[in-house]
Amino acid sequence: MSRATFWKCPYVYLKWTFSYWDRKGFPSTGVSIPFGALESVAKGKRSFGMAIYDMYQSTKEPVIGMYLTLRPALLIRDAQLAHNVLVKDFASFHDRGIYVDEKNDPMSASLFQLQGASWRALRIKLTPSFTSGKLKAMFATSDSVGDKLVASMKAQLPETGSKELELKKLMATYAIDIIATTIFGLDIDSFADPNNEFQAISKKLNRKHFEDIIRGAASFLFPGLEKFFVQIGWKQEATERMRRLSHRTVDLREENNIERKDLLQLLLQLRNQGKINTDDSVWSAESTKNGVKSMSKDVIAGQLLLFYIAGYETTASTAAFTLYELTQNPEVMEKAKEDVRRAIEKHGGKLTYDAISDMKYLEACVLETARKYPALPLLNRICTQDYPVPHSKLVIRKGTPVIISVIGMHRDAEYFPDPLSYQPERYLEDNKNFNQAAYMPFGEGPRMCIGARMGKVNVKIAIAKVLSNFDLEIRKEKSEIEFGVNGVPLMPKSGVPVRLSLKK
Repeated sequence: MSRATFWKCPYVYLKWTFSYWDRKGFPSTGVSIPFGALESVAKGKRSFGMAIYDMYQSTKEPVIGMYLTLRPALLIRDAQLAHNVLVKDFASFHDRGIYVDEKNDPMSASLFQLQGASWRALRIKLTPSFTSGKLKAMFATSDSVGDKLVASMKAQLPETGSKELELKKLMATYAIDIIATTIFGLDIDSFADPNNEFQAISKKLNRKHFEDIIRGAASFLFPGLEKFFVQIGWKQEATERMRRLSHRTVDLREENNIERKDLLQLLLQLRNQGKINTDDSVWSAESTKNGVKSMSKDVIAGQLLLFYIAGYETTASTAAFTLYELTQNPEVMEKAKEDVRRAIEKHGGKLTYDAISDMKYLEACVLETARKYPALPLLNRICTQDYPVPHSKLVIRKGTPVIISVIGMHRDAEYFPDPLSYQPERYLEDNKNFNQAAYMPFGEGPRMCIGARMGKVNVKIAIAKVLSNFDLEIRKEKSEIEFGVNGVPLMPKSGVPVRLSLKK
């Protein structure tokens, strides 16, 4: 082979790859070779979610072809089509198309990653874990973590006057302890001991080292490559430590017949009894199957890791962003404070699960925060059978990755009037002025976030505690939070600063 022919080979391959959508008849954008739509991510200018948001804003086409490096994918901009993909036509898009290897890497067999019948079977088994009765039973644990949050904040504030605190960091500590106690069943206090084992694992899970970026990108974009990494024994330290922690905790529970009201207890019910008891008063996980285990310790570890990843950033960011928005919208803050006060008063002066449930305006605030700042700014699916795009001659072929820019739709004036303004009233029964198909902060359809209700309860606890114990200072000039360039979730570049003082 001549040198000229040698250099032509990759050129021809790239030209062929990056003309895929032209050949399929789809409008396309983001044809920057070799990174496609992710060029700004490769250059360290945008996070993955915001790069897709930029793509969303660059066109008005309802479906647009793009390239996630060498992988052709479709971006859906039309809200009704997105809703159909997630709900009505779920049979054609029931998988996420990300890395999973149940046989050789059982810890990857989480509810988020599983496909087809395996996903459906696990989803059905786990659904009883998140009933209102189960959440009510766990409430006291979450409430006690909220009290530690308040105590930590009080310790940092002067007796008189105000002080600016970085709420994202505080809420992150709160979120970690909530997850450690209500999901893993660990007695930790990260406010008093920021160097505990769970915090150490959390720091490794949230770091942005080169190897972590490579593995994250492979899991999402090139599952076959991630499978290869696992097969050659390239272990990730945080995952391995989480596995060991989970195994130790399961062994301790089973060997000593320890019973707690947390999510791990329900997973142990599933492991030892083959199902999660639908009676919300029954928490025993004693084996009823003659020692036969229906779920391995690695699969349990995978679910616990998923619930950590899904719950940590969502809870921390939503609580912090809500309080930040309240300081910029004084009328909204007064309504939220009154809503919290009335609900607590109605329930005997105590913050109870029922009081949290009665905070309807605070709920609307959380929903509006989840619109403006969706913790997961995009949703992904893979086409599992050829799908004709309605009202067109286009066909989405089996195996095609499909991306929905959640933040794109949430901040689109076509779907939400005045999208950058903070309007909790949008969600009150008589004021719904938005396209409901475009609202999907927790996903939508059968693969909607199974823990959304639990997450909202924990966010409302944190906000209610802060509003009940502190005075938040109104910002004189409104400003938008600038996002960082790492990861998929929306991460505030400079934290979430809020000035507050002890309640007078």
